[in-house]
Amino acid sequence: MTDLRMALEELLGKWELDQDVDLLREGLEALVKSLMEVEVEEKLRAKRYERTPTRKTYRNGYRPRRWDTRVGTIQLKIPKLRKGSYFPSFLEPRRRAERALLSVVQEAYVQGVSTRKVDRLIRSLGMEGISKSEVSRICRELDEVVERFRNRPLSGEYPYVWLDAKVVKLREDRRVVPMSLVVAIGVRRSGEREVLGLDLGASESHGFWLRFLRSLVRRGLRGVKLVISDAHEGLKQAIEKVMAGASWQRCRVHFMRDLLSDVPRGYREEVAAWVRTIFSQPDQKEAKKQLQLVASFLKGRFPQVAELLLEAEEDILAHMTFPRAHWRRISSTNPLERLLREIGRRCDVVGIFPNRKAALRLVGAVVAEQQDEWEVGRRYFSEESMALIEGRRDEGKVSQREELAQEVAIG
Repeated sequence: MTDLRMALEELLGKWELDQDVDLLREGLEALVKSLMEVEVEEKLRAKRYERTPTRKTYRNGYRPRRWDTRVGTIQLKIPKLRKGSYFPSFLEPRRRAERALLSVVQEAYVQGVSTRKVDRLIRSLGMEGISKSEVSRICRELDEVVERFRNRPLSGEYPYVWLDAKVVKLREDRRVVPMSLVVAIGVRRSGEREVLGLDLGASESHGFWLRFLRSLVRRGLRGVKLVISDAHEGLKQAIEKVMAGASWQRCRVHFMRDLLSDVPRGYREEVAAWVRTIFSQPDQKEAKKQLQLVASFLKGRFPQVAELLLEAEEDILAHMTFPRAHWRRISSTNPLERLLREIGRRCDVVGIFPNRKAALRLVGAVVAEQQDEWEVGRRYFSEESMALIEGRRDEGKVSQREELAQEVAIG
């Protein structure tokens, strides 16, 4: 205790000369230093430089460790031992607080809070700031959780599957390159939504989509009746190979965008109104009749539009062979677009990811968070309407109230 007394007397002397000295922080630093010395002596069964028959081992230098406290940050020098290990007892209770701090930083990362804002938050708590490299180190703890989520087995059947992609930027070989982030979601036979998988690739090529879809099948994806996506040629070919027997629905929103791109701006509203009459028909048979009528009407003025409409007939009306209560949601990739917009919002804060692993870490955490919300939320489709897919119930018995709920439900 003599060393502690000397340290405190020295601190008080400094304080008398300089009122700006941080008495509390330096006092705590002197106290914990002496406490560590006492604990190490007990562990060694000998004091410093003392030779006794009961000595167990010897000191072996120090390891630095930052300790964030309410009175500021203290740089500790924790004694190291040649045999065994030593950890200060006064730090044990703080491990929970440190984990809580790490979780705050991780949550801020996932929510898209910038490193600068996290730094200000840490400083407002009386602690030293946190660097970009420190945030990255902390967030690497998310990797295990994300990988476990991405590679988890899929169980049950998924009659509906949506596929889509968005571009993110990351650094590779000292260059900023665009990468395709692909995401798949599905609906179970019981009506709940689920994020099936995600991956990053250099481009939306046939080979990349093929590997992605095969990975879903290896994890247990089965029972697919309808796949909804845009008309990317590589994706279409991959769906035909991997999901043989499933129908393909071309995203109605993407199709309308492509269709109207060949129409002069002043006529787009008129053409769009005509095309929408196709989708308002009561069944597929009537929709096909209306499509032929609309194509005939447009052929004279916009022959390219009429040709595109006729070519896409089967693809854009595939959803009409399924329960009417599902049409609105299975006719486009809108259910997945909402998730991709949320991913984009979080990614915009980062801007350019340092590497592929960092991008998957953030996106994986975002979709895992979304999955948690879906699991505790309402079903996307009711069990009664899902039973209509297999013809186990009469569609006419699905109440108008339920169809209305399917139309106005958010999510």
